[in-house]
Amino acid sequence: MSTVLAQSLHVFGLRAHVTNNIFYFDEQTIIFPSGNHCVKYNVDQKWQKFIPGSEKSQGMLALAISPNRRYLAISETVQEKPVITIYELSAIPCRKRKILNNFDFPVQKFISMAFSPDSKYLLAQTSTPESNLVYWLWEKQKVMAIVRTDTQNNAIYQVSFNPQDNTQVCVTGNGILKLLRFAEGTLKQTNFQRGEPQNYLSHAWVSDDKIVVGTNTGRLFLFESGDQRWETNIMMKEHSSDTKPLDVIHESESLIEFPPPSSPVPSFEQLTPANSHTQLTLPQVFAIAAYSKGFACSAGQGRVLLFEKVEDKDFYRESREIRVPVDPQSNDPSQSDKQEILCLCFSPSEETLIASTSKNQLYIIAMSLTEISKGEPAHFEYLMYPLHSASITGLATCIRKPLVATCSLDRSVRIWNYETNTLELYKEYQEEAYTISLHPSGHFIVVGFADKLRIMNLLIDDIRSFKEYSVRGCRECCFSHGGHLFAAVNGNVIHIYTTTSLENISNLKGHTGKIRSIVWNTDDSRLISGGTDGAVYEWNLTTGKRETECVLKSCSYNCVNITPDAKIIFAVGSDQTLKEITDSSILREMSAFDVIYTAIVISHSGRMMFVGTSMGTIRAMKYPLPLQKEFNEYQAHAAPITKMLITFDDQYLLTAAEDGCLFTWKVFDKDGRGIKREREVGFAEEVLVTKTDMEEKAQIMLELKTRVEELKMENEYQLRLKDMNYSEKIKELTDKFIQEMESLKTKNQVLKIEKEKQDVLHREHMDTLLGKQSRELQDLVVSMLHEASIRGELKSSGRDNQAQEDVRKQLREFEETKKQIEEDEDREIQDIKTKYEKKLRDEKESNLRLKGETGIMRKKFSSLQKEIEERTNDIELLKGEQVKLQGVIKSLEKDIQGLKREIQERDETIQDKEKRIYDLKKKNQELEKFKFVLDYKIKELKKQIEPRENEIKVMKEQIQEMEAELERFHKQNTQLELNIAKLWQKLRATDQEMRKEKQKERDLEALVKRFKTDLHNCVAYIQEPRLLKEKVRGLFEKYVQRADMVEIAGLNTDLQQEYARQREHLERNLATLKKKVVKESELHRTDYVRIMQENVSLIKEINELRRELKLTRSQVYDLEAALKLAKKIRPQEAPETEPSKDIPGAAPPTVRLSEQEETGRIIEMQRLEIQRLRDQIQEQEQVPGLHPVAAVRLPSLLESEVNFEVN
Repeated sequence: MSTVLAQSLHVFGLRAHVTNNIFYFDEQTIIFPSGNHCVKYNVDQKWQKFIPGSEKSQGMLALAISPNRRYLAISETVQEKPVITIYELSAIPCRKRKILNNFDFPVQKFISMAFSPDSKYLLAQTSTPESNLVYWLWEKQKVMAIVRTDTQNNAIYQVSFNPQDNTQVCVTGNGILKLLRFAEGTLKQTNFQRGEPQNYLSHAWVSDDKIVVGTNTGRLFLFESGDQRWETNIMMKEHSSDTKPLDVIHESESLIEFPPPSSPVPSFEQLTPANSHTQLTLPQVFAIAAYSKGFACSAGQGRVLLFEKVEDKDFYRESREIRVPVDPQSNDPSQSDKQEILCLCFSPSEETLIASTSKNQLYIIAMSLTEISKGEPAHFEYLMYPLHSASITGLATCIRKPLVATCSLDRSVRIWNYETNTLELYKEYQEEAYTISLHPSGHFIVVGFADKLRIMNLLIDDIRSFKEYSVRGCRECCFSHGGHLFAAVNGNVIHIYTTTSLENISNLKGHTGKIRSIVWNTDDSRLISGGTDGAVYEWNLTTGKRETECVLKSCSYNCVNITPDAKIIFAVGSDQTLKEITDSSILREMSAFDVIYTAIVISHSGRMMFVGTSMGTIRAMKYPLPLQKEFNEYQAHAAPITKMLITFDDQYLLTAAEDGCLFTWKVFDKDGRGIKREREVGFAEEVLVTKTDMEEKAQIMLELKTRVEELKMENEYQLRLKDMNYSEKIKELTDKFIQEMESLKTKNQVLKIEKEKQDVLHREHMDTLLGKQSRELQDLVVSMLHEASIRGELKSSGRDNQAQEDVRKQLREFEETKKQIEEDEDREIQDIKTKYEKKLRDEKESNLRLKGETGIMRKKFSSLQKEIEERTNDIELLKGEQVKLQGVIKSLEKDIQGLKREIQERDETIQDKEKRIYDLKKKNQELEKFKFVLDYKIKELKKQIEPRENEIKVMKEQIQEMEAELERFHKQNTQLELNIAKLWQKLRATDQEMRKEKQKERDLEALVKRFKTDLHNCVAYIQEPRLLKEKVRGLFEKYVQRADMVEIAGLNTDLQQEYARQREHLERNLATLKKKVVKESELHRTDYVRIMQENVSLIKEINELRRELKLTRSQVYDLEAALKLAKKIRPQEAPETEPSKDIPGAAPPTVRLSEQEETGRIIEMQRLEIQRLRDQIQEQEQVPGLHPVAAVRLPSLLESEVNFEVN
């Protein structure tokens, strides 16, 4: 096993669609499913403990807790098989008590479970189409009974035991409501459904024989022993104003007593036309939970109703309404409460109620709050914090703060604190968020939304955007380690931005498919990317070019990462392997063992590696990677893991998945010690606040301070008034009480006298009764003396006892009547006392109110008198001011006359200015004429300039085209260089393969030689079958080994892959050769035409040479004839004279022979040349794609010889 360990610390998430997904373990601890775990969460101390799911589990389906809170049953699917695991909750840590996985009946999965009241039996319901109800004695794994609850493939939602009876169970579903009883080894139905079948979603036992059932149409039924006793409809009304949205209507106490026709309670049909302005919707009752006063049920989206039992009657009335609170951080707060309540649970003391919703949220409310809020609906509170309700698509952490940022398809961005396990910030948006990255300082985030890429500030209480980029559907973004750059993916292009000027400084292009993962190296000089096209590229950010690349088109990569020393790249993808890539080649592949790796992360120390799988598990490995299957696997999530991170100090591992859960893990080595890295500086505590927010808060604080001062003064005044009022009230009450006490004393004396009279009468009555009784006894004794003495004595003693008993009984009755009379008197006294006390209190309150009003009126009167005095003083001051103003008016009139004179003078100057303006207008007209002439000249010059501008424009376009062509040539050159490099690499690889194959061939030849020698030795025993058989068996054992056979079987796949690769390589070579052949055929065609023309010219020369040869032969023949005649004429001159050199015929016969040899040699040379040319033509004709241009054939050599001989 690996030496790297991980321990789950905390989880942020809930799996809402697990049946019965929330329970109370005790008053402070709750249990709920999250990921592939069950979580025990302490509400007060905020700690979590985990109950992991089964190994290779595909997710939990249903939960059940025993009534004694000792056992927890979990229904799961493990490797396509259903399993029920029962845990013992009292053990620390929780341990598995029983595993139920061997079934004698067909089952796909268990969808609902319940424990019996004594926790000995387990009830489990299977899914359709089997729909079997199984009754287990789970400790012995014994099936006590099994019955099919439905035969029409209707959905079944819930099963339960009677809380007081092990043998009675209830099953509800779509059109199914069955009460069954276990007897004689079978489950028998005890009720019969009457009326129209409903879709029964949930039920709860409210007593020994009463069940409340809820439907999908908002109807609640009460059944007693299978018979319906009460029914009500819950109707959701969406009003235009904020009025109460839920009304319980159409209540009937029983099926027998229907309301009369004149009943004031309207039916649902009567309400529909009357309330046409309101929209009626039918709420679905998904959950019902019983408690001592009644029950709670979900009543539509975001609402819970509490029903209490009416005393002495068999029906319930609505008492309270509880709503899911409106979320102010939501993009649409009105939609935050539009979530269904799926499960409800009361605490053991019934002090709190917990609810889980369809959006993976947990809410809690104290029942005391519901009693306080009368009339208005109460509101839930978050149990922990708002959780993600959809797949988490982005995960990021920073260096300076213990923060984790997540984004999800639920359109929210959340900032978590992994040290305090709290939610720091949270905000919802209109678009889905695909990716997120947190700046190393922890003050900024980059989020990729469906429409844009946004950079946001993390303020103290808000997430606020300050820059947007038009990058649609950004699936990956990442800040560099230094925080000065960030990369964002747009399809198959990576944009690099700087965080200082927020500008796009580079675009990295090269991927042909979508990019799925990007990662920076430690010094931020390189960026590694992997995508669905099977390419892993390493980019140099200074040049913007690829440095290394590794392309495997058969694999779609999910995630890439790089070691801290930036030497090895790790990549995981769809081919179920973990690849080590270095220098553009795959160094090593490690199998994932039938799962797909979806995420990979390496610690900053370079000693640990964690990978996430498509099954939701985490594998912890030691780095460097071992050769064998050596890792620790942990059950984490119930869906494929999307993102994984390790914090900067290598203390925590963070994982997120498609199930919407975020896990934090503590990382340990084999000895259990944490892998610690020393932090030079602690976590930062600074937060961002905008200036406007600070100013607004300062202003609010000032306003609140002034308000506080005002309230203090007002409170002091009110307290003084109240003290006065209370002192007066106390005086009045004391007087009143004294009077009442005196009256009560007199009354009490009267009552005492009456009581004494009653006592006397009662004693007299008792005395008479006793006398009468004694006389009757004496008579009976006398009458019975004649009977047997023993019998008489016994009977008389029995009767005495009976008489005494009667006396005692009468005394007791007397005491009881006395006590009742005294109690009635005390009650009347108390009623009178309270009545008069109330009157006294009211009178004192009215007196105090009147005194306060009189005090206020006195104060108003004194303030008005002061105001009158102030007004008289103001009038005197105003009169003095009036005298002053009259003097001012006189001085102003003098100023007006002076100003009138100035106006006359200015009018004269204005006339002079107008004359000047007239002259200037004339000059302006002349200048406009000049302007017109100059404009005409400018137009002429522009017309002359336009052709040159057009020429310049054309030249610029040519320059741009040439630059584009130059750039294209540069790209082609770079592409050719890349192709050359690829070909060199392929050549080196083929050379290595060739050397390997040669070595293999040599080894095989040696093996064959050894085998031949051994076989030759075996042949010697051909006449001895037994020895021959042993020798052949020895040969088989020597040369045919099992490992070789396994290797051969395993190599078949490798051979097929190699064959496919060689075939692809040969097909590519064949295509290139065909292209070359086509090109060479063009060249050979021209050569062929040229050779044909040369052949024709040579044939012509041969024919001319033949003619010349013929002529020379005839001349030789003539000369030979002439020489013969000369010899006949002068035979005698021959010995005397020497032959003359001048005479051509005088040459000896050797001359003729030399000429024949010469001509024969020439003919032979021509024949060889012709033969060579014909062979060359045949070779060219055999080459595919080459055909002779003309159908000209050379004359055969035999024909030419025949013609020659004829000639």
